[in-house]
Amino acid sequence: MPSYNSSACIKRTISSVLHQTYQDFELLIIDDCSSDATCEVIEAIGDERIRLIRLTENGGSAVARNIGLEEAKGRYIAFLDSDDSWHPEKLARQHDFMTANGIGFSFTAYYRNEPSGKQRLVPAPAEMTYHKLLRNTIIGCLTVMIDRTIVGHFKMPNIRTRQDTATWLSILKTGISAHGLNEGLAYYQVEANSLSANKTKMMQQTWKMYREQEQLNYIATLYNFTGYVYQAIKKRIS
Repeated sequence: MPSYNSSACIKRTISSVLHQTYQDFELLIIDDCSSDATCEVIEAIGDERIRLIRLTENGGSAVARNIGLEEAKGRYIAFLDSDDSWHPEKLARQHDFMTANGIGFSFTAYYRNEPSGKQRLVPAPAEMTYHKLLRNTIIGCLTVMIDRTIVGHFKMPNIRTRQDTATWLSILKTGISAHGLNEGLAYYQVEANSLSANKTKMMQQTWKMYREQEQLNYIATLYNFTGYVYQAIKKRIS
């Protein structure tokens, strides 16, 4: 869990982790040089399963997550931002789903809590491959669970936005598929001034990821971008 000036919301987010029915976990929080009381809020919780790592320079969420990946001791990796939350059964249901089916990379459906107050369910397709994900960036970072004994070592590219999708693409490019558990097990909070709420900026960053991170040519970028736009509109009106 990367955190940055999250004192107003991080206690609720941490609580959603501590109250999981699956209790065999460690929670690594990498604070990205917050200037508010975020670290004090975390320390006041006083749970031994929480490990707080304080960065001395702000590096962005990719840097924070990669430090978490290096420090994590567990076989399974799950991600959660400091303003989102999990359903109490999230880890248990997903862990059972993966172990029962020998899955290395899974994701779930999740709820988008919009600034307007509306809540929308974003479904999880049964399977996502590299080429499918290029046209449908539907995997929510807060829903991902990865078995490192199957996937192996991985890290996020050091880019400011879309680093999560770029990471999933790099894993899927090896031939591994991502398997969806179509249950709403997480809650994504869309803030009015966030990148997720700014559709134009999000589209610009997605185009940039196709061109610079995936190094697609113009025709391939245009083809995949049209698919992404269609799926993005569908996700918001369904």
